[in-house]
Amino acid sequence: MPPPPHRPPPLVGAVFRGSSAVRDGLLTRHQLHSSAWQRLFPDVYACADLPVTHELRTAAVTQLLLPGSVATARSAAVLWDVGPAGATDDVEVIVPARSRAGAVAGVRVTRRTVAAEDTTARRGVRLTTPLRTALDLGRIHPLDDAVIALDRFLSTGLVFLDEVRSAALGATGRDCRRIRAAVHLADGLAGSPQETRLRLLLHRAGLPRPVAQYRIRVGGRFVARPDFAWPEHRLALEYDGAWHGEPGQFRRDRQRLNRLTAAGWRVLFVTAGDLRDPAGLVARITKALAPAPTFA
Repeated sequence: MPPPPHRPPPLVGAVFRGSSAVRDGLLTRHQLHSSAWQRLFPDVYACADLPVTHELRTAAVTQLLLPGSVATARSAAVLWDVGPAGATDDVEVIVPARSRAGAVAGVRVTRRTVAAEDTTARRGVRLTTPLRTALDLGRIHPLDDAVIALDRFLSTGLVFLDEVRSAALGATGRDCRRIRAAVHLADGLAGSPQETRLRLLLHRAGLPRPVAQYRIRVGGRFVARPDFAWPEHRLALEYDGAWHGEPGQFRRDRQRLNRLTAAGWRVLFVTAGDLRDPAGLVARITKALAPAPTFA
């Protein structure tokens, strides 16, 4: 039978070491298993009233589970309010190269030396700077996921693409080639992960390179900014995501489409289903880019 909840005031709303609470006489080992507490990691508990977010778990790792560790990659991005890690995704941290920290479920540990100028603090958590975070996002496997994470991070303006590319060129050691490859493919312009996937697909298909987020103007007046465009063909490509079903969005989309067609543009829409059939999608775009037949 589980023990009745017992909440000492010092632990209400707190994250703590179970062994420390027992040593200090705040709880017994039996009471740690009551509904008042939730276990985050071995010997690390949180008040049950706290929502378990990725940020909370990252703070628990860097402050209690592996003191001295530094949040990096997706975990650092969450602390920079960018995402993309979810509440249950592994916490990613760097520990000193000689650290004896063992493997822990739910934590991805990288052992390497991180320069002091590459770290900072935010909301009480040690983490990598925006530039170092961007470079570490480039280590993600597979490569497309690294580019997606980089695009999302770069879109915030926390760090600029030219800075990251310059730093990537000087990167050495493990994963330096992967970092450079991911940074080379990123552009920071995508409005969603699927837009990045679409852009990478277009580049690899050998199609003429479209212009991302191209501003279409007629007579100096703004008409629209499609996800991708081939201006010389007056062809726009739009990723049609779930957000297009939001209230009022259908009407706005149709008004925008009418403006584009009135300006002499054609529009192709791409869905998640199209991305699962890349050959069919590429064939459709290739046909749309083909010159119109002429008749004598």
